[in-house]
Amino acid sequence: MESWERSRRRWQHAFFVSWLVLTSAGPVIEGGRVLPVVLVAGLAAWYAVWFVLRTPQPGDVPLPYVLGGGLLWLGLFAVDSSFLVVGLSVLAPYCMDAVRVGLVAVVSCAGGWLWHRYHLTGSIAWTEVVISALIAISAGAAVGYFHSVAQQSAERKRLIDELQAAQEARAAAEREAGVAAERQRLARDIHDSLTQGFASVVMLLEAAQATLPDNKHLTQALRVTRENLAESRRVVGALRPGDLDECGLPEALRRLSGRLSDETGVEAHTVITGTLRPLEAHVQAELLRVAQEAVANARRHAAADQVTLTLSYMEDLVVLDVHDDGGGFDPERAASGHGLSIMRERMEQLGGTLLVESAPGAGATVVAGVPVAVLSGAR
Repeated sequence: MESWERSRRRWQHAFFVSWLVLTSAGPVIEGGRVLPVVLVAGLAAWYAVWFVLRTPQPGDVPLPYVLGGGLLWLGLFAVDSSFLVVGLSVLAPYCMDAVRVGLVAVVSCAGGWLWHRYHLTGSIAWTEVVISALIAISAGAAVGYFHSVAQQSAERKRLIDELQAAQEARAAAEREAGVAAERQRLARDIHDSLTQGFASVVMLLEAAQATLPDNKHLTQALRVTRENLAESRRVVGALRPGDLDECGLPEALRRLSGRLSDETGVEAHTVITGTLRPLEAHVQAELLRVAQEAVANARRHAAADQVTLTLSYMEDLVVLDVHDDGGGFDPERAASGHGLSIMRERMEQLGGTLLVESAPGAGATVVAGVPVAVLSGAR
């Protein structure tokens, strides 16, 4: 499409030059004066400034060009009325894109040429009328053809842009579907292997503990196995955030904090601020997984009394922060931890950011922000 536009511009330049030479060569040669030559050269240079040295969009005919070109044409017309039809050169860019303007210019120039002949000779021959009409019809047909080709090109460009956008959307949807399918597969594999295995080990250890209730090592093994069973279930839940399918991100966060309170006794709650806006499914999933990871870290390591999840809908981004009042940690030493690295990677893949604010004994806050460009679907 761009090559066609370049070709169209070349034909426009050829039309301008040929018409300018055709309509000005005779009066310039016959008159033998310097001023018409200067004005014709000025008109050619003025056109080159606006349409050769710069690259206007189709249909973009700047008003300064029209005013400047019109003044130069009026100067030529004042010197010699034979330069009347040069006006079509000034309107050449319009003739390529605006069929009505082109037709008016063609008819005006044909009528102006007849008026000029009458002004010189005092009469107009029928042959001159016929020739003028034939030229006007031919030029009008050319203008109409150029305009129809330009419209067809614009329509094709629109269709190609729509097709490309649809293909990109389909590819993005297929990628997301592929990612979702792979996560579902991983979730099933983990559930059917590790989770089930941990559950079986827990049952066996519980049976063993019933016969050896005071065995310290057996008790520790049972505790560690239960923790790993809970972790494997958390991973499966993270891979398959079913809460989103049922209720959306705000309610999923409320359920997450509710489960934390029910299972641990920690005072946990969710706060939603700002005006809710629709989020793409993959954005909701990534934010929920960050929240799940942050809550799991607080549950395992923080020994917190309170955990607060806050989802803030702002003008230019959506922010999720998870705060606990636990023991805190040194963010620099923990930066290489697997959980924080995964959360940071999730946000970077979305074009967002992840910040961790904490200090020993001062609690911890994990802040995830996603810009509006991602939320609106720009990938």
